[in-house]
Amino acid sequence: MPKVKLLESAIYGVMKKEYSLLKEIKRLKSIRGSGTQLVSVYIPAGYQLSEEIARLRNEYSTSSNIKSKQTRTNVLAAIDKILQYLKLYRSTPKNGLVVFAGNISDDQSKSDVQLFSMEPPEPLKVNIYRCDSTFVLDPIEAMVDTKDTYVMVAMDGREATVATLRGSHIQVIKKIHSMAHAKIKKGGQSANRYKRAIEESIDDYYKQVSDIISDIFLRSEFKEKGLLVGGPGPAKENFVKAKALNYQIKVLGIYDTGYTDETGLNELVEKAGELLKEQEASKERKVLEKFMKEVAVGGLAVYGYEKTRIALEKKQASTLILNDTIELYKVKYKCSVCGSVLEKVELGNERQTKHNDGGTFGIIEEKDAIEELIDMADANGVETVFVSDESSLGKEFIMGFKGVGALLRYR
Repeated sequence: MPKVKLLESAIYGVMKKEYSLLKEIKRLKSIRGSGTQLVSVYIPAGYQLSEEIARLRNEYSTSSNIKSKQTRTNVLAAIDKILQYLKLYRSTPKNGLVVFAGNISDDQSKSDVQLFSMEPPEPLKVNIYRCDSTFVLDPIEAMVDTKDTYVMVAMDGREATVATLRGSHIQVIKKIHSMAHAKIKKGGQSANRYKRAIEESIDDYYKQVSDIISDIFLRSEFKEKGLLVGGPGPAKENFVKAKALNYQIKVLGIYDTGYTDETGLNELVEKAGELLKEQEASKERKVLEKFMKEVAVGGLAVYGYEKTRIALEKKQASTLILNDTIELYKVKYKCSVCGSVLEKVELGNERQTKHNDGGTFGIIEEKDAIEELIDMADANGVETVFVSDESSLGKEFIMGFKGVGALLRYR
């Protein structure tokens, strides 16, 4: 399989993982504890598990002094579950590990201590232990809030650090050092020859930086949304003015930062925060505006689970559009009296229990219908776009079109 196709497969695989993660986050958000009984543990990438286990044992000892018997019992049970779970790992997973445990029973007089775990989509940087009435979800939510990838460079006249940004994860691609702006002994050179040599060395430096940036875009077939440029001094502006970059690369913003290393990249992300938010909102708006326009004229768009599934099956779809909070399931029911089987596609909060002959339908099979659509999109190389319901267009998409639709290549 060609390298580009492998990259596309990886991108769409990430979409499915993010959907599963969003679904799990939504479930965990709905859990409320009585008092501070819900335990959240974040173990960073590369962190020694032995240190985390020692820390949890210390927390177990401290929690033995909790005055409320119910809270004490549930917290100790939660910590014990986490300790037992960590024994299954020889080392911390590549991106770190997040573990939640606590009493999830609606009846607080009864105890139902359950454990949930997830491996983050990006390297985890925080080390957290917390007992609260809710699980701590902000760090993991931040990783799935942003789905687009950007290229960044923090540079001055002598060095540059090129990286990619996805969500909150910065991945350094290359560090470049140059002597272009260093003082050179003139020797017997004339002033003009000396000036020309300096200019050529600067041009070579800018070309080296632009070649690395261009290569990132080319390898992904320009799936990155654009380039962010930062650094101290005028070199960053001069680099952009030099027009050494591939003409297809969009420079989204130029920002002053104090450094050219990882610290400078973090500064760049912070200063470009508002622009990045606008980029995400703009992408959603453009997709939804195109979808609404096509629906209005009976053009290249379909909506609803069944029509969208058929469009994916027939390879008509170019973009799968999903509300980022929708839960849709394919459910098979069986009647307890007549044995008849009923299959329906339902929202997560809908369940059928009654039958007209007095019997009761029981669920015999349940599948996630959204995952099915994402799998079909993945198999056919179709882009999946998640949209929120925070904007007016997003609200219309969930209310009028059930949060599921697709743009088509043809009818």
